[in-house]
Amino acid sequence: MKRIIVIAFCWFCLEGYAQQIKPLTWEYMEIGGEMRTRALRNFDRLETDIYTPEKVFPEKHQTISADWPGDYEGRIILALTLQARATHRTPKYLEELISLIPQKVNAKGYLGPIMQDSIPEQQLSGHGWLLRALCEYYNWKKDPAVKTYISNIINNLALPTKGYHKIYPINPDERNKETGAAIGTTQSAIGRWKLSSDIGCDFIFMDGVIQAYEVVPSPALKELIDEMVARFLEVDLVGISAQTHATLTGIRALLRYYAITGDKTLLEQAASRYLLYRNQAMTENYENYNWFGRPEWTEPCAIVDAYMIANQLWMYTQTPSYLEDAHHIYFNALSHTQRSNGGFGLDNCTNSDVHLLSVKADEAYWCCTMRGGEGLAKAIQYNYFTANNTLYIPFFSNNTVTFTIGDHHAVIQQTTGYPFDGNITFDVKESDMNAATNFAVFIPSWAKNVKLLINGKKAKHTTQHQFAVIHTTLTKGMSIQYQFDMEAEAIPLVKKYAGGHTADTYRFIYGPLLLGRAGATEISLQNKPRFSRTGEQQWVSKDKSLTLTPIYHLMSPEVAEKTGYSKQVIFNIDSKK
Repeated sequence: MKRIIVIAFCWFCLEGYAQQIKPLTWEYMEIGGEMRTRALRNFDRLETDIYTPEKVFPEKHQTISADWPGDYEGRIILALTLQARATHRTPKYLEELISLIPQKVNAKGYLGPIMQDSIPEQQLSGHGWLLRALCEYYNWKKDPAVKTYISNIINNLALPTKGYHKIYPINPDERNKETGAAIGTTQSAIGRWKLSSDIGCDFIFMDGVIQAYEVVPSPALKELIDEMVARFLEVDLVGISAQTHATLTGIRALLRYYAITGDKTLLEQAASRYLLYRNQAMTENYENYNWFGRPEWTEPCAIVDAYMIANQLWMYTQTPSYLEDAHHIYFNALSHTQRSNGGFGLDNCTNSDVHLLSVKADEAYWCCTMRGGEGLAKAIQYNYFTANNTLYIPFFSNNTVTFTIGDHHAVIQQTTGYPFDGNITFDVKESDMNAATNFAVFIPSWAKNVKLLINGKKAKHTTQHQFAVIHTTLTKGMSIQYQFDMEAEAIPLVKKYAGGHTADTYRFIYGPLLLGRAGATEISLQNKPRFSRTGEQQWVSKDKSLTLTPIYHLMSPEVAEKTGYSKQVIFNIDSKK
């Protein structure tokens, strides 16, 4: 059966309760299973010697990457803050990092040299991460000193650039679209702008500035944000070969500003740009091209961005295909790029020309490992959303959640074998609920033979936007069983440039999992195979000629440069032979 993913924007949902849907905060959740294993391994990595305060702040006005003031510092503070909240574990170095900021900033209150005659795009971009980190820390701890640090950056670095973002260079003929490495470098100067090889990273700054607006609002800051947003909406992302990480961060900024202003145009534009990215710069295993039009390597920073965007677009629109994207991104991209040490590394770009998935770099510790911390923290948070008296379960993992309505609450423990099977159980461990609520579980398009039971008996439910909704009073001892089947399917490959499908070229999917054939050599198939499942993570074709396993792994040491790891994930099928 062909499964074609179509992104359709659900505008009618905006008029109802969709805008009220919000993720639960981490304080209501205790995570278990593979998600906990991933988060804690990453947390361990974030506390190794390369992230200690003396390495993050080696000396006054210097950073681990001198060309990106604020970037390394911001990413590690952001990762530790969110990981601490998500896992309920106290970080070793976070408080010390915060306490060092007054000693390390310049006389204007930001990192690096004082901006004078030119506008260094990379310095702004780095401070986008520092602003985000300080805002998240302030939202958590309400430390007034941190609010002052945010104000200093806004008043002395951000606001002086007002008037220059509207002339940020976006002419494709003026941008150098053929250079750049894993760590971006300053490439050229146009007017007052000193431009980065990470094309468009000014819009990473925009995301930090918009989050700061929630903490230190002012009319002047809003004028700056409106200017930056207007320029972002003018960019031909493909024409300038924009960096996808910068692009996706800009899209997240649009969604953040939409949440503040309620301007539906921002939501529409965010959805449009995400679709452009999905159609032209997402790999066949749901990772990213580092630049539009340049499938050279992937970057977990952008994967985290895309994962967050997909979840947020669903939250605002109730369009189910965004959730399906989020499932695929988590299991085939984010999970694939997390390495055995808990850090995150780079892969090659699978597409219609490149059928073998391999490791490009074991770890990008200077950026991706830290952004992976944010991605895993968000994955934990996105397990549950609420709206009015409805608990939404869009993902399935082992965890415990406390669901509250007014003064009443229920403690629910979820256990599951997903993504390897469709068996999910919700046991109500505690409850003082005195009225019926809506208990809503996601029905992905790959779920077949769906069953819902309460205490072993068939449960009545309605279906809304691909959610099965049970209206019931949650009582202590209640057990809700949610079951569905999945099967291995052949999915025609989507061409990234010309549109349509590549004739007789396929991927194989089981539920949310992309399957691949181990080995460094590529094979073609004569017919579309049918599979038998021979183990929890193994499928064999009926003629025994093809064995597939998921590219998903739980930080396997085999997924590394030194092992020569490679899996074929795209197959040509010549049915005419």
